[in-house]
Amino acid sequence: MPKLSPADVPEVKLDTAAAAIEASLSREMRRGLFEKPGKVVFAIVELTSKSYTGHAEGEDKDPQVKVRVTSCEVARSDEDAAALADAKRAMWRGRQIDGTLDEVGEGPQRPDAALLDVTRSKPSEDELKEHKRRQEDRRRAEYAR
Repeated sequence: MPKLSPADVPEVKLDTAAAAIEASLSREMRRGLFEKPGKVVFAIVELTSKSYTGHAEGEDKDPQVKVRVTSCEVARSDEDAAALADAKRAMWRGRQIDGTLDEVGEGPQRPDAALLDVTRSKPSEDELKEHKRRQEDRRRAEYAR
């Protein structure tokens, strides 16, 4: 485990593995990003640290951590995009109030509150399981024919 002094602030680099992002984009979104420079899509991403450098005693290198997008979901409707934009603004307001715009801070206590309305209209875990069960039943029924 790297040991950093309280004054050290590692640089964060995004590694080149972006398969999670690509997999979450629909064909239309990919085309839109290509055909309309400046197009914006909103996404929720999960970052996982993969490697670090500049942590050894006496090493003359600034600390750096490489992160990878390990999970990503992209807003597929205007309603979802608006909810993510609201959550982003709520988190930014929290960092501004906490005085942590230049550092990692606690942020707002419930940034997900901005997403509650839109998440209510999405399928639950149980509904997803039921959907997968029905799909599997259909696949099996077709195979049995």
